Amino acid sequence: MRGRLWRAADPALPADQHERLVHALMAARRAVGVALRAHDTAALRAARDDVDAAKQALGERGAVWWTDGAPDWNRHLVRNTPYAEWHRGLVGDTGR
Repeated sequence: MRGRLWRAADPALPADQHERLVHALMAARRAVGVALRAHDTAALRAARDDVDAAKQALGERGAVWWTDGAPDWNRHLVRNTPYAEWHRGLVGDTGR
C-alpha cells in the first residue's frame, strides 16, 4: 500500500479465531468512522484502541509471529528493504 510493506496476519491462527478477529477489526474501523463524523474524541480514542487490539491479536502489529529471526519490515518503504527488487518486478514499481 503506497509503497509500504504491511505485515500479514499470523497464518497459524485457527480459521474461526481469525474470522472473529477480522470481524472485530472491521467493527472497530467502522466505529472510527462514526467517531470521526461525530467529532467525538473519546469515542475515537476507544475505537482506535480497539483497532490496535484486533491488529495485535491478528499478529499484524506487536510482537512478530514468525520464528526464523527475520527482521520486521512492517510499515517500511519497500524501496528501502531487501524486498525492493522483488516489488519492482511485481508491480512495475517506478520508485514512488
